[in-house]
Amino acid sequence: MPVASGTKIKLKISPCDVSDGVATVNGDTPFQALINPEEYSHTSAIKYADNKAIGPGGEKKYNKSVPDKIEFKEMVLDGTGVVPGTTTTVLQQVALLRKVAYTYDGTEHEPPVVEVSWGPLLFKARLESLDVKYTLFKPSGEPLRARVTLKFTAFTTTEEVFRSASMESPDLTHLVEVKAGDTLPLLCYRIYKDSSYYLAVAEFNHLRNFRELVPGQFLRFPPLV
Repeated sequence: MPVASGTKIKLKISPCDVSDGVATVNGDTPFQALINPEEYSHTSAIKYADNKAIGPGGEKKYNKSVPDKIEFKEMVLDGTGVVPGTTTTVLQQVALLRKVAYTYDGTEHEPPVVEVSWGPLLFKARLESLDVKYTLFKPSGEPLRARVTLKFTAFTTTEEVFRSASMESPDLTHLVEVKAGDTLPLLCYRIYKDSSYYLAVAEFNHLRNFRELVPGQFLRFPPLV
């Protein structure tokens, strides 16, 4: 449903469940900013590898695209009561933020995946860093205001990373689905133009019997170094 012109949308960080590599917002309590950030940055980057060929020059070759990053700088948390809708203290707001985006998930054994949404921004990610600067206090020392800087890295499954790699280059890691009739030497020849790498690939994938590949299984072919 379209948002009416002038409607204020607040930045929201929602916890997600991950199943089969897909992150979906669950029903747990999200963190919602009372005061939207003044700005944020969205960074995309590509990594290059130096050409190892002997001789002058040094042409850099494409290595991989790294996950996008977003950063919210010094977003204000307020517990003074001057902001309409404030019902929690600054410490409670920070605790909720840490629970949603920072606290290590003992079930999944990794940091939680969240959905960061604000207007047109919709970003599935994991928190990279959380920096809280307390700036105003009660006489008791309890903080009344804080500035929070958040850095997120896009959530991308391993399979998505491998599948996005160009299958034309042996300098990249590939994820290959085994088809009927495929053999490991044949797959090595397709990717590396050299079937002799099959033992190294078998070891890399912890294959007990490389002669019995199962159609539908996925094998990782590491870059040549």
